Amino acid sequence: MAKFIGTTPTNYHLEKMIKEAKDRLILISPYLKFSDKIKELLEEKDRDQKNVIIVFGKQELQQEEAEWLNKMENIQTRYIKNLHAKCYLNENSCIITSLNLYLFSQINNDEMGVFVSNGNNASEDDKKLYEDVYSEAERIIKKSERLEIIVKKIEDKPFKPTNNKLSKLTTSKLAKELQITTKELNGRLVKNGFIKIIDNKEELTEKGKQAGGVAKTNEHGSYFLWNSDLKI
Repeated sequence: MAKFIGTTPTNYHLEKMIKEAKDRLILISPYLKFSDKIKELLEEKDRDQKNVIIVFGKQELQQEEAEWLNKMENIQTRYIKNLHAKCYLNENSCIITSLNLYLFSQINNDEMGVFVSNGNNASEDDKKLYEDVYSEAERIIKKSERLEIIVKKIEDKPFKPTNNKLSKLTTSKLAKELQITTKELNGRLVKNGFIKIIDNKEELTEKGKQAGGVAKTNEHGSYFLWNSDLKI
């Protein structure tokens, strides 16, 4: 029977699930920052040549995690934009939870979730629930993109998925991606010389154009588009 689990049981079942995985291990979490224990367990899976898939959904992948993942030969890292689901499963069980695969969450946050067994003694309802979860996890994996991690030794900056085509974002949407206010982003754009204020109106500078900025107008007025990887 599926059961409710709190913070400590969630961490316990997660570690046990990774350790006991034989045929498949899928870890879906918006944020990634592994504890030493989780790394140790995943390294064992990598040495045993087990197929492990990790899907994350936030663009910030810190250098420490990128360098570690880059060493793993049998761990497949994938990215899907706007992921918010947290789900962990092997062939025998799954956890649907609020817990990110993130060290801070595992230590500091109060979490809750549901543990579902798919073992020999599981009920038919639990097995059906597990299959539904596994089916949704597969759907997320199919929508995600394989992340080829290239470790940069010189720059200590977050790693982002690489796309051949850069998307254009409005100032407000770029601010949302950067997790700052539009007002704060506008201030940075002015400070960096990408836009200038003339007669209380914002104008795109030559430097802004060279950085990929484009001025547009619609029925509501003028606005700017920026490359999604704009450095400010």
